[in-house]
Amino acid sequence: MIDIGLCGWGDHSELYREAGASRGKLPIYAQWFRVVEVDSSFYAIQAPHIMEKWASETPPGFRFVVKAYQGMTGHDRGGRERRPFENDDAMFAAFLEAIAPIRAAGKLLAVLFQYPPWFNCVRRNVETLRAAKARMGDVPCALEFRHRSWYSDDMRAKTLAFVRREGWIHTVCDEPQAGDGSIPIVEAATDDGMTIVRLHGRNAEGWVSAGQPNWRDVRYLYRYNETELADWAARLRRLERLSDELCVLFNNNSGGDAADNALQLMAMLGQLPPRGSFALAPPPDEPEQLKLFELE
Repeated sequence: MIDIGLCGWGDHSELYREAGASRGKLPIYAQWFRVVEVDSSFYAIQAPHIMEKWASETPPGFRFVVKAYQGMTGHDRGGRERRPFENDDAMFAAFLEAIAPIRAAGKLLAVLFQYPPWFNCVRRNVETLRAAKARMGDVPCALEFRHRSWYSDDMRAKTLAFVRREGWIHTVCDEPQAGDGSIPIVEAATDDGMTIVRLHGRNAEGWVSAGQPNWRDVRYLYRYNETELADWAARLRRLERLSDELCVLFNNNSGGDAADNALQLMAMLGQLPPRGSFALAPPPDEPEQLKLFELE
């Protein structure tokens, strides 16, 4: 089974053209896709009642991939003292409390641990991974690296064996190839039940724009063409033989291309959105142009 969705549900204006849709985006999103990635949890651990609301706004069978809080993956290096938690145990406990309503509703697909580009393949980081997985207990957890050393020629097989042995779900990534801070497409599975695929686009210049004022506008600015999507359709068919389920998430949101590309890929795979149609509402009416040369 292949489920396709987007990273976040707020940025895809073309999905919300119907009157009133902007006031309740998640239920409308769930008419188009059966899975979504929650990105806001990376910036702050959400209150449990927020997660409960999201679970209640989505139909049976809908599922969430919840991104791990940035303190849990070390993205806030240099800012540990500003974390609103006494220690790592308290931080992980708060996160587990936050996701409890989604778990209780049977809608948690996985928690995604995306580690930063400076998180390289060394022994201390291996121990960090073990500690994180132990703190998460029986919660399904997906792992995404950003440092190329994990998948170098001499480490690729060892990394995948470790990920499988420790009970992580492998995340296959499509991203720009821009040095050590990016990884290649690693077409593999480490969990017989689930593999996650995240498509970030291929904008190499934007990928290395972190720290720039406009990095959010350019990092994921990319639109996959039909050939690239067809390649992914074939790759997903191969991956489908390795795991019972694939979760595919488009993250090329900077230019509003994620939803269009996701729907294109669904069509290539012979799928329909939950709403049963690819038809979008027409764009809002534009102001009527003055007919300067027509006298009536």
